[in-house]
Formats: sequence, C-alpha cells, structure tokens
Amino acid sequence: MALLDVRELEKRYPTFTLDKVSFSLEPGYIMGFIGRNGAGKTTTMKAMLNLIHRDGGQVYINGRSFFENERACKEEIGFVMGEFDCYKNATLQKITDVTRRFYPDWDEQAYESYLSRFALEEGKKIKELSAGMRVKYALALALSHNAKLLILDEPTSGLDPVSRDDLLDVFRSVIEDGSRSILFSTHIISDLEKCADYITYIKGGKVLSSTDVISFREGYRLVSGDREHLEVRRPKLIGCKEHAFGFTGLIRAQDAGAFAACKIAPADLESIMIYTEQEDGHETASL
Repeated sequence: MALLDVRELEKRYPTFTLDKVSFSLEPGYIMGFIGRNGAGKTTTMKAMLNLIHRDGGQVYINGRSFFENERACKEEIGFVMGEFDCYKNATLQKITDVTRRFYPDWDEQAYESYLSRFALEEGKKIKELSAGMRVKYALALALSHNAKLLILDEPTSGLDPVSRDDLLDVFRSVIEDGSRSILFSTHIISDLEKCADYITYIKGGKVLSSTDVISFREGYRLVSGDREHLEVRRPKLIGCKEHAFGFTGLIRAQDAGAFAACKIAPADLESIMIYTEQEDGHETASL
C-alpha cells in the first residue's frame, strides 16, 4: 500500500492551474519533485496538506483520506518548507517544548539522539544557527514524532556542497528501515542523482512523468551532430541548442533510430530538465 497517494489534485488561480496532479510513493523510498520555478511544486505540497484550499482531488496517507482524517494524518507527516526561520529569537529548547505537546507519539529518546547526531545545542537561538543546522533542527523535530512521511520543500537550497551531502546522508538513513519515505522538491538536480529512487516532474501545473529514476533517464537520449543532420530531424527533438559546429539536443529513446548518423549518449536528469523546459523547442547558442 502506498504511503502517499495523490489523486487528480487541482488548484485554480487566475493565471495558473494545478491540473489533476497524480503520483504515489511507497514506504522506504525517496522521491524527487522537480520542475522550474512556478511549475507548481510548492502549490502541490500546500494543497496536499490543506494549507491552501484545493479545487479538486484527493490525498491518501497510508490508505486514509487526508482530508477526512487530517489531524491523525498530520501526526504521521513531517513538513519542512525551505529554511527554518520562524521565531528567530527563541531557543531550540523553547520551540521543542511547544512542539512536543502536539504529538502523542513524541519520542524523547529519538529527539535526544538526533540532537547529538546533528550537533545541535538546545540553548542556542534559531538566529544563531547556520542554514544547514536550521534544516537539521526541523528534521529532528519531524523525526522525533515518528513521522512516516517527510515532505520537504527545497531543503538543501542555499547550503554549501558539504552540508548538502551531509543532509543527503541523513535522508538515506531515514528510509533505511523501509517504513519511512521522503518527498522533496529541489532545483539542485545533482542531489537527486545521489539519493532519489523516484522522480515526479511537473511542468506548467501538469505532471509530465512520475516513475523510478532509472526508467526516467532511460526514456531519453542526448544527441549531437552536424547542421546537415538537423533540419529533417528537428521535429523529433524535444529541445535543441545550435552552435557553430552543429547541434546538441534531447530525444526520446524510441526515436534514436532516426539519429543513427549522429552521436548518441545517455541523458542525465539535469539535461532532461534543461531541454524539456525550452519553450520554443530549440535554441541557438551565441558563440
């Protein structure tokens, strides 16, 4: 049974529509939620958690309707939205004292363990913590009430590479026992290459793909060739960049046969996103 099951979630604004967004996540996995700014990632997360009014759709947590069992479901969810920057003058101890009252399954031993692991000092104020330490504190709170699902919106944004790698290690350890899962959005695609099992890609409010990382990558190929190979093949290109020596572009794996005269290589996550987001289907590089 899916730990998270989002079905045809909708949210309509005057200039943007979240259009029947659907995906699911089994226990024991990490799902990367990707798309450019304004694609609908944060809107989806907020609508899932009833932080904004939805116009349609359902969300199920461990088989239970979130909207019919909101309080019970929220006890199983840890939500971290960007940098933890609320109550900057409060100490960690004061914030924790308030937080633990809301969760009947609060595990003090687990909390102490995460404080030690993350080198967090309860006497410090939020404003005295680095961006990375703030995220770790938010994770410590979420994990200490036995959250089964972590929903993280840009948790590694603004962190240095060492801090990001440290957090990714934490993510991997969180799901090791197979009972927890993580959904996190990010623009740092290299982070997903290191830890994600699944990818959900949203563009313009619609889900383009939701599958495992290997299948997602294997569905595309990078191609490069001379200009003479370009024009007749352009309709099959998802995105293309032209340069003085020819072109490079992205194609679907099943179209590789049409580019037999060109150089074909595996596609990485970042290249797939870059070429897919080209609005006009091709781009001319200025050299």
